Amino acid sequence: MDLEKLKYPIGKIQIPTIITAEHISNWITILENFPVLLENLVTNLSPSQLNTPYRPGGWTIRQVIHHLADSHHNSYTRFKWTLTEDQPVIKTYYEDRWAELFDSKTAPIKLSLDSLKALHAKWTYFLKGLTVADLEQIFIHPDGNEKVSLKENIGIYAWHCNHHYAHIEQLMIREGWK
Repeated sequence: MDLEKLKYPIGKIQIPTIITAEHISNWITILENFPVLLENLVTNLSPSQLNTPYRPGGWTIRQVIHHLADSHHNSYTRFKWTLTEDQPVIKTYYEDRWAELFDSKTAPIKLSLDSLKALHAKWTYFLKGLTVADLEQIFIHPDGNEKVSLKENIGIYAWHCNHHYAHIEQLMIREGWK
């Protein structure tokens, strides 16, 4: 089994140099539809299946679902900071450590699925109201002081949705659960 393919089932992220209105619209649609697609994918999984890692050394399906809620909540906050502060340096978080906390390992997935539904409804409403100038605003990621525009970040999180969805779906296919 190719570990790289298990880590990146849809490939590594590639954000276009020139981001069009069509890109943004497509990415927002992914964000808008993601919570229901994810819920439909995982809702009938057993506790044993939810506690199965998607790859050797990887997170369990349960941890991935809780990670998605945590990560997307952080991203939504970054959008708000960026539009209310001048090029803020965002706070990073140790997602690997968060995934090891007891709630990420044991909590019912319904908590994070419900959180994602509410968050994505609010997030996509917010994103649809941004102007071209808003989308050009940037935050600074402290890892290497990388400048990230809001329009790029929409693409990053659309990819993030598809990336983790594929982790779960590919595991389900390999195990014959789907």
